[in-house]
Amino acid sequence: GFAGARVMIEDGLFDRFPVQAVYGMHNWPSMRPGTVGIRPGPMMAAADRVTIDITGRGGHGAHAYMTVDPVVVSAHIITAIQSIVSRNANPIDSAVISICAMQAGDMGAFSVVPGKASLVGTVRTFSADVQNMVERRLSELCSAVALGFGASASVRYERIYPATINTYDEAVFAADVAEGLVGADHVVRDMAPSMGAEDFSFMLQVKPGAYLRIGQGAENGVGSCFLHNTRYDFNDDILPLGAALHAGLVEQSMPLSV
Repeated sequence: GFAGARVMIEDGLFDRFPVQAVYGMHNWPSMRPGTVGIRPGPMMAAADRVTIDITGRGGHGAHAYMTVDPVVVSAHIITAIQSIVSRNANPIDSAVISICAMQAGDMGAFSVVPGKASLVGTVRTFSADVQNMVERRLSELCSAVALGFGASASVRYERIYPATINTYDEAVFAADVAEGLVGADHVVRDMAPSMGAEDFSFMLQVKPGAYLRIGQGAENGVGSCFLHNTRYDFNDDILPLGAALHAGLVEQSMPLSV
């Protein structure tokens, strides 16, 4: 959650180790063990954080007509935000806006309309154009909706991780290496991208490379809890394949002369 790859780059990683290409991989519970997934282009989404602070006018719940209720404003903002994806983004371009938490007032204050409310959430996109549009529309829409109720809203938009974009040649090369290890039938060369995010993306901004997925689910591909689940259990049996992939990428990128 703290972008370790970015910090390593800022600390001089590629000055100390001037590599020609970078490769990363992640286990993927919905894929069978022994399978590898990759694609050229977007592999994982950009992840941004949004904080919306709403200021109204608090008061007594029995006299709500004398207040500007930020809870009501928040509800309308949450609903309106969904129109950004459905009405402002081209349906061919992927975007996700999720408001994941709201805070207003005190749970023990049954008759108090609070004066402020806050919303936090995440934005996921692949395209810089869509990312820019979402940031702009969030600010415009939240301010306009709040104003319609006599309240105000401020939006703080933080770009946390860029999209993970595999370069074409390196993605094809990595797929070829994987195919040599597990066979063509076990390599997905046009893996569907994920709206999850990955700080390896910072490395791909400065070096060509690719990010792969290694199957780790049950034999039918659906028997393992997905990532970030409290019941998730890493499949140790896939470690040899991961190691072999890393070794194969190095060996075939830099063959030893005889």
